[in-house]
Amino acid sequence: MIDLTDEQKTEYFRRSYTAVDGLWFMKVEERLGFDEALRLDEAVWKVLPKIQARALKGMMHLPGGLQGLQQALSARLALEGFDYEMEMREGGFAVIVKRCPWHDIMEKSGRGNLSEKVSELICRVENSVWASEFAGGKGKPGEGKGREIGFEREERICRGEGRCVLRFCKQELGETR
Repeated sequence: MIDLTDEQKTEYFRRSYTAVDGLWFMKVEERLGFDEALRLDEAVWKVLPKIQARALKGMMHLPGGLQGLQQALSARLALEGFDYEMEMREGGFAVIVKRCPWHDIMEKSGRGNLSEKVSELICRVENSVWASEFAGGKGKPGEGKGREIGFEREERICRGEGRCVLRFCKQELGETR
């Protein structure tokens, strides 16, 4: 048997991960239509980022708060094949995404016209869940020092803006952005 390199193993699992995400969506869409498939996809992406965030937080021994979130997101984005940079901002940080593998897959499969609609829901939910998992500093997600981590998107590739800018910042509980 030929041994695979760590890079080959990573690529194998990355491809499997993205393939299963797309295949299940398309099979649900065939039976129930696009809007229902997107609704079910949203339900999945309300849970999966919790699992991912908690796994990376534990594996990397990360603290809660913005510092831990930034480190976890950096690992996640690298594992998923994003081309990105982190930029410090007042009260937090921004992730500047230059290339999004999920958008690329949509374009390659001839479904680029749906990328913005998917992003409008799924990217917002996914990143909001990541933020909530690191809110409040140490302890359980969302508990702690009366702070939560806000998330907003300033730019999006899927809207033709050339990049995504995902901003994460501290905010008092109850404060909206």
